[in-house]
Amino acid sequence: MKKLKNYYTHFKNHHPHHHQSPERKWIFPLAIGSILSLFLLFIATLTSPQGTHILPFYRSISASYSVFVESKLHPLPISTLPPPPRLAYLISGSAGDGGSVKRVLLAMYHPHNRYVVHLDLESSPKERSDLFEFVKNHELFKRFQNVKMITKANLITYRGPTMVANTLHAAAILLKECGDWDWFINLSASDYPLVTQDDLLHTFSYLPRDLNFIDHTSDIGWKDHQRARPIIVDPGLYMNKKQDVFWVTQRRSRPTAFKLFT
Repeated sequence: MKKLKNYYTHFKNHHPHHHQSPERKWIFPLAIGSILSLFLLFIATLTSPQGTHILPFYRSISASYSVFVESKLHPLPISTLPPPPRLAYLISGSAGDGGSVKRVLLAMYHPHNRYVVHLDLESSPKERSDLFEFVKNHELFKRFQNVKMITKANLITYRGPTMVANTLHAAAILLKECGDWDWFINLSASDYPLVTQDDLLHTFSYLPRDLNFIDHTSDIGWKDHQRARPIIVDPGLYMNKKQDVFWVTQRRSRPTAFKLFT
């Protein structure tokens, strides 16, 4: 027994207890905190059968801190946008332009607008008949009733009075049958739009309705001698075959009963 006591005393003196380091005191609280954080994160991601998050604070945080910029955009109410205008078009062509007139009409078509098409007398009766049937039987045109055709063909001479008369004729039809339009646009079968009608109507909606795009003045200057006084003969007024206009040698005096604008 005495030997055992001496052995214990000897072991105690040569192997003292090492005190636990201060760093080890934080291991247990840190582990508990990590487990608790993971548990709360797991609970926050749970959703109900309807697809909504269970925890209300998660919904408020996600709504306040959205990563998408679209959530911060506020589109303008539709009522604040100006109403679109209504445009009236004349699309005219000559012999062989029936297909081109259809192409331009379809490219320029919008249910909000008004249209008149015309093939002059130089085109064949079959070509004019095909265009008439196209306008009459097209489902979109039948639905909105906004496309008319001048069935009585006129002989049109480029740069001549017959061209002006045909334009005024088309404008008269548009005013009589569908007069609720704002601007008149004259096109030929060789034209083609560079922008869509939606973009054009949107741009024109911000313009005043009485804006005139025709630059005209009574101070004609040099045009008095070169345009007002020459006498021009348009063969389309008295012939059935198209010919170019021609000038006569005589000149007229400037009219005094009315003012000339150009």
